Amino acid sequence: MCNLVPKVNAMHVLRTTILLIALLAVVDFTAAQQPFVFGEVHTLRSAVLQQDRVLNVHFPDGYSADSVATYPVIYVLDGSAHEDFPHLAGLAQFMNMYALLPKSIVVGIANVDRYHDFTHETHGDSDLVWLPTGGGSASFIRFITEEVQPYVKEHFHTNGHNTLVGQSLGGLLTLEILFSRPELFDDWVAVSPSLWWDNGSLSDNVKPWCAVHGTDAERVYIAMGYDDDLMMKEVKRVTNALRAGTRPPFQWQYAYFPKESHATILHRAVYAGFEWLHPVKK
Repeated sequence: MCNLVPKVNAMHVLRTTILLIALLAVVDFTAAQQPFVFGEVHTLRSAVLQQDRVLNVHFPDGYSADSVATYPVIYVLDGSAHEDFPHLAGLAQFMNMYALLPKSIVVGIANVDRYHDFTHETHGDSDLVWLPTGGGSASFIRFITEEVQPYVKEHFHTNGHNTLVGQSLGGLLTLEILFSRPELFDDWVAVSPSLWWDNGSLSDNVKPWCAVHGTDAERVYIAMGYDDDLMMKEVKRVTNALRAGTRPPFQWQYAYFPKESHATILHRAVYAGFEWLHPVKK
């Protein structure tokens, strides 16, 4: 009797099965792909600056638009997606996991021209050779005061406690706001502040400022790296004035990082600054 059923090649079946499994795995993997969401991007039209400006916002774990819970806000200068925002928002998220930092909303103020926005008017011609667009911080501070902070307060669940973080020229602006509009923030983290700008004029005003605000409830953290010689003289002038002219509840801390350069100091300094601002009770 003739067998009409063809013989099955076992090796062929094995290869086909493996191929099908691989294809199904690819299909399943592709179907499972979805974007990794780390925050929100908000664009607001600034009447002060006559520009569209971007705020990058990271929310703490458990944040809900429907919740009545409120949170402090950490404002980050140089807050673009490719600058300091993802690093410091990630740092806050990490410290939140271990209860080293209160759960906070992190708001990164994205840059358009940081040289213009972070520097006050200068009397030094050489400054404008370095940074020809410099000198626009007065308008940028108005932008923060009149538009950014009201927007954040209106759209997010905030508790009224505000921290400002800035490095380099951002550190310069952080201290300029402290010494001109101290009511805007409660905590200040200035990393390698570029106080050389305008022949160090900002540091000249700290001593008389302390005579008026030396007992305010401000908390100020200043950090410097080993190669920050360009502004070390002015930073010492600031810290000497704070040492002589402030009393509790005013608090301040100066930290020197001998192994960190102007380029590498940010993460370590902000981490240490947050630890100082929020000591863990043992």
